[in-house]
Amino acid sequence: MRIGCLGDIVFEVSERAIKTIEKISMSGSATYSTHQLHLRSGLTEFVTVPPETISIDIGLSSVLGVDPQAEIEKIRQYMAEGRTLALVIGARSYGRYRWTITSYKAEMDKYAADMSLSNATVSLTLQEYLRS
Repeated sequence: MRIGCLGDIVFEVSERAIKTIEKISMSGSATYSTHQLHLRSGLTEFVTVPPETISIDIGLSSVLGVDPQAEIEKIRQYMAEGRTLALVIGARSYGRYRWTITSYKAEMDKYAADMSLSNATVSLTLQEYLRS
């Protein structure tokens, strides 16, 4: 069963593979400017809403049919290329357009007997990429 995707990184639970989101958090902010006035209180003015950010933790395990090293390399490549990716979870598309990977952290905690990576948790930080 397909749970969602980030570009062509598919989050799924099936007989052949399990690649799931373990945690997701979103954050946003607003930008304001304060105009100083002579002998009066400053005036606050709304300026804009900067791009939002999302943090996602993804569980990867070769025991569950996923090649963690290949997935980490794909993430590194997407970040290095500045690739814009659609984010869909369930039936919902997130963001106003697409997302870029601004950082990642891979915790590689288990290796197989042949020293190939067998288990990792990858933490991604995404920033909303808006059309100009």
